[in-house]
Amino acid sequence: MRTKGQDAQHALEHLPLLDGWRALCILLVLAGHLLPIGPSQWQLNAPVAATGMVIFFTLSGFLITRFLIEDGNIRRFLIRRLARIVPLAWLGMLLAFLVAGGASAGEFAGNFLFVANLPPDSLVPPGAHFWSLCLEVQFYLSIALLVAIGGKRALLVVPLACLAITLARIYWQEPMSIVTWFRADEILAGATLALIYEGWLGQRARRLLSRPNIFLLLALLFASADLRTGYLAYLRPYLCAVMIGASLYSAPAWMHALAERRITVYIAQTSYALYVFHAIFAATWLGAGDTLAKYAKRPLLFAATFACAHLSTFYYERRWNQWGRRFAERRVRSAGEEPTPAPHQ
Repeated sequence: MRTKGQDAQHALEHLPLLDGWRALCILLVLAGHLLPIGPSQWQLNAPVAATGMVIFFTLSGFLITRFLIEDGNIRRFLIRRLARIVPLAWLGMLLAFLVAGGASAGEFAGNFLFVANLPPDSLVPPGAHFWSLCLEVQFYLSIALLVAIGGKRALLVVPLACLAITLARIYWQEPMSIVTWFRADEILAGATLALIYEGWLGQRARRLLSRPNIFLLLALLFASADLRTGYLAYLRPYLCAVMIGASLYSAPAWMHALAERRITVYIAQTSYALYVFHAIFAATWLGAGDTLAKYAKRPLLFAATFACAHLSTFYYERRWNQWGRRFAERRVRSAGEEPTPAPHQ
C-alpha cells in the first residue's frame, strides 16, 4: 500500500503507453472518416471511427480523474483544461462556419457554449465532429462541480453514474449517440478506471484488471463499435476501459517500445489538432468530387491536416497552454489555495 507521498508521485507519473493509445485512436478516426476500409458493403468505416472515439473518451476520463485525485484544486483544473481545449475548438468552429458559408445565431451560440450536441442539436456539417468537444467540456464542468461540492470522495459516485447512463442507453435503445446522457459512459468508464488504478476501489479490482487479454479485448471493442453486433454495443465503454487498464499492467515489451517511438509520440501530441482540422478540410475542395477525384486528393488533404495540426500544437496551442498554467497558478496563489490532499488509501 502506498503512502501519501508515493500516491502523489504515482499520480504525477507519465504513462508512455497512453501515448500509444492516443496515437492509435486518432489514426482510427482519420482512417474511418477519410479512407476506404474494406469492401463498401462491409460498412467498416463507422465502426473503425467509433473505436477511435471510445479510446479517446476513455483516455480523457482516466487522465482527468487522475489529475483531480492528485490535486483537487478546481480553480487550477478548470483554467488549465479550458485553456487546453477551448482556444483551438473556437478557432475550428470559426473555420467550420466559414466553410459552411455562415451559421445562425442558435448554431453559433450552441457551438461556442459547447452544447451543440444536445437536442435539438445545432452542429454545422463541417464541424459536426465537434459534438465530442461539447461532451468533453460538459464532462470537465460536471466533474469539477462534483468535486467542488463533495470533495475528492465524491469521485466514488462516478462508477454509479457510468452504470446509470449505460442502463439508460439500454432502456431507450441508444447503442450509439452523440447526446451526452447517452454517450458519457465512455468517459465515465475511463474515470472509473482511474479510481481502480489509483487503488480507490481496492486491491482486488486492480488485480482483476491485470488479467484480461488485451488483444481479445481489442477485437471485442471493434465488434462493439459495430451496431450490427446488437447488445454488445452497450458494453463498449467497459471493454475499452478494461483493455486500456490491462495494458497498463500486462502490455508486452513491444507495445511499450512502439508507444515510445518518436513518431508515435508526435502523433499523440498533435492528435487534438488533427481531430479538429481533418473534417473541416474534408468539407472543402480537398474533399470534393466524385470517388476517384476525392481519393486522388487525399494525400493533399492529409498533408494540409498534418501541417495545420503541427502549427497549432507547437505554436498556437502551446502559447495558450503556457498562459493557462501561469494564470492558474496566479489565481490559486492569490486565493491562498493549496492542493487538496488525496484521501489515504
